[in-house]
Amino acid sequence: MSFRFENKVWLSSPTMHGEEIKYVQEAYATNWMSTVGANINEVERLAAEKVGCKYAVALSCGTAALHLCTRLAGERLYGRAKPGQGSLMGHKVFCSDMTFAATLNSVAYENGEAVFIDTERDTWNMDPASLELAFQQFPDVKLVVMAHLYGTPGKCDEIRKICNAHGALLVEDAAESFGATYKGVQTGMFGDYAAISFNGNKIITGSSGGMFLTNSKEDADKVRKWSTQSREPFPWYEHEEIGYNYRMSNVIAGVVRGQFPHLEEHIAQKRAIYERYKEGFKGLPVSMNPFDAANSVPNFWLSCMLINREAIAADGACEPGKTTPAAVLQAITDMNAEGRPIWKPMHMQPMYKNHPFVSAPIASSSQNVIASEAKQSIADVGADIFARGLCLPSDNKMTPEQQDAIIETIKECFA
Repeated sequence: MSFRFENKVWLSSPTMHGEEIKYVQEAYATNWMSTVGANINEVERLAAEKVGCKYAVALSCGTAALHLCTRLAGERLYGRAKPGQGSLMGHKVFCSDMTFAATLNSVAYENGEAVFIDTERDTWNMDPASLELAFQQFPDVKLVVMAHLYGTPGKCDEIRKICNAHGALLVEDAAESFGATYKGVQTGMFGDYAAISFNGNKIITGSSGGMFLTNSKEDADKVRKWSTQSREPFPWYEHEEIGYNYRMSNVIAGVVRGQFPHLEEHIAQKRAIYERYKEGFKGLPVSMNPFDAANSVPNFWLSCMLINREAIAADGACEPGKTTPAAVLQAITDMNAEGRPIWKPMHMQPMYKNHPFVSAPIASSSQNVIASEAKQSIADVGADIFARGLCLPSDNKMTPEQQDAIIETIKECFA
């Protein structure tokens, strides 16, 4: 492919609209440049209103929100941690396997031991059958951390039902899925604690930032305290427990505030990109990242492609009708566009290689996956998706003409 874009087409970059700078300038003009101010108050209100929860706490990033979710869960389950130990010290936690490292690092921050739960094919999220098997193998576990991958809701009802049956708390990592719904309910409403992200590549952004979501005023107040170094209400600096510098800046909150009116617009643009890829790939031996259309509406944050198993070329081979994710990614790179491999499963990561991994003999599947995939009984579903999948350029500023050129380049990879 000799064609090359003059300006790079990104995987998912910030899309700014103009209102953002007004709120940033307001913070500057009023001198509220720190971690208090009208922008913070407003984005907390907007986030709680959108998700449907009672309280939202604005934090420096989604990872900070996840960390405080796990700390809260650990202290609720096991009591206040001793300094330097962490609230999950010595306890196992069931975690999504195919996700970004931040999901699991929040458990490590509290000295918990992640046990990785395999992926199901219908949504590429935590497999309920594997989770149930994990509770059989480790019946003492009382905490589950579930992520919604690439903006697609997991099987929330099934996961919640299993957690309830085993007396386990659920932390919901909705960092990638803000604005997505499951059975008409926003993601972020299914966990005992939940987190969303406003990182630079998310559906709306503040360049950074995150949000802790809850229906408990006590929990919201505790997170606000922890996120401001756990200061006690004294005239001097009094501290009874470990705290963090996790509060969102009023300047960053100004950017997020200006982005909020455009959330649904961004979701519609991302959905159009997903559907254009799906239509353009007809006739190719590939499928798109799946979702449960009967129950969920993703935010379509990233469009992903999975190459059929029979269409994977042997290493280094050039075979008509076959290719590899690496070859497709290289072709996209050569035309000055950005793709990315699927998240590498956590049980395959060097830092977590000695942690337990649980996979049901046949991971869950239904009519949402193509027949050739549903018949497979591969034990490690996440590793299989990682080996055959890739994330496509999904920037909502990408023009239809640019996307058509990317689609044609991918078609050539199978020629």
